[in-house]
Amino acid sequence: MRGFLASSIGVTCAAALALPLAPPAAASDASDVATRTMGAADARAGSRAEVPGSTQSLPLRPLTHDRATGAVLGLTPRTVRTFSLLGVVWDDPSAHLHGRVQVRTRAVSTGEWTDWRDVETHYAEHGADPDSPEAVSGKTRGATAPLWVGESNGVEVRVLPEPDSGEPEDVDPVDAEADEGVSGGEGAGEGAGEGAGKGAGEVSTLPAGMRLDLVDPGEAESGGSEVSGGSEGSEGSGEGTGGAEPAEEPRTDVMTAAAKAASAANSALVPLGATQIPSLTAEETREELVTLRGTELTEQQQAKPYIGPRPAITTRRGWGADESLREKSFVYTSKVKAAFVHHTASGNNYSCSQAPSLIRGFYRYHTKSLGWRDIGYNFLVDKCGRIYEGRAGGVAKPVKGAHTMGFNTKTTGIAVIGSYGSKAPSSKAVKAVARLTAWKLGLHGMNPKKKTSLTSGGGNLYAKGKKVKMKVISGHRDGFNTSCPGGKLYKKLGSVRSKAAGYQGR
Repeated sequence: MRGFLASSIGVTCAAALALPLAPPAAASDASDVATRTMGAADARAGSRAEVPGSTQSLPLRPLTHDRATGAVLGLTPRTVRTFSLLGVVWDDPSAHLHGRVQVRTRAVSTGEWTDWRDVETHYAEHGADPDSPEAVSGKTRGATAPLWVGESNGVEVRVLPEPDSGEPEDVDPVDAEADEGVSGGEGAGEGAGEGAGKGAGEVSTLPAGMRLDLVDPGEAESGGSEVSGGSEGSEGSGEGTGGAEPAEEPRTDVMTAAAKAASAANSALVPLGATQIPSLTAEETREELVTLRGTELTEQQQAKPYIGPRPAITTRRGWGADESLREKSFVYTSKVKAAFVHHTASGNNYSCSQAPSLIRGFYRYHTKSLGWRDIGYNFLVDKCGRIYEGRAGGVAKPVKGAHTMGFNTKTTGIAVIGSYGSKAPSSKAVKAVARLTAWKLGLHGMNPKKKTSLTSGGGNLYAKGKKVKMKVISGHRDGFNTSCPGGKLYKKLGSVRSKAAGYQGR
């Protein structure tokens, strides 16, 4: 996903500076740490059970200064409150970081420090469309991709400026093996965005206001729970192939107004407070389609609807969303004509039982660190093939996400949790994406094996207003010059299209 973003600022920094490993432990320096708390419960950090989630924000400081290379920012090893996910954030969302961000952390369970790991530095292409209300809200910030590190209480970080090579890199946080280049829809490169003439090898200054955000995803909100079952060696519930699952009984515990609103958006599918939307048979799904969109269906769709059986989906309540973090209202687009597939670039070192914690971490990072209105993706899929509701507004509705800059209108965004530049996604995850797209695109009569016309909202491949022919199931790199969803996952999209069409009965 490390896309070549075609904009730069002044030229002062040059070659990367190799820093020696620091001692594995050091006490934190209170004068060097500024902590931004998120929520009143942060003050009770002594007991994690009482903390619903928090973000520690530590400003990066110069580690060295050299007239030839400029400042190299970072943090020396220090003890911090427990966290599980991290990312580097800066003030200007339009500024791009051309360099490397490396971190090492200390695990709570062992007290041992990890080796240095690279953090994916380009993440803006996952955001809202330029000039959209979400993008111009004045709240958004630039940032790296989030990196999942597991429960940790120590951190060290270094930022090494380097020349912009002009090509996106396809690497995972642990694996440094390069993968193949980028792609694009028909007409890629025509009417490209700013900076098309920038030469490779130019270097840029680092963005202003850089800081390290350490995210504690907290525990699931009352009524939510960690997803059980579906170990990495077993079939996940998101891949259910049998008959319909029994409807879940509604929760009776107290829900906040925001939680009720998010849950009510799925009221046509499940009772208020449900943590899981059960799978349906093909026939039940076709009947539900008529109920959901009866008057909007064409005669052909009514006579022979092509739609895949609805897969099981864990709701926001199911993965424990704190609904107070997002904007109150829901934003919709008119219909869903295409699905963009992503990876989260957060690393693969997680168990499926931890997936809800990762999603809570992404959600808090997107809303509190990056200033987005909600989590950016419409859906997420873990390595066991379980499917999760993303941005609030209802899984069967055309919720407008912030996942593919320039192409968030009339699309849906699906992120496979993990990094797939050099590691192949699991067969369960690929199958789950196929099942999800067969259903979601089928709601709008879209054929997964065809192409459709989309209008660019602006990006580095297609100028704003340009009409582009896209595959109905595309990778993020088809709409933006980026390596997302990773070369290994991108190679699986042909199989996803075929399977999804089959699930629709085509």
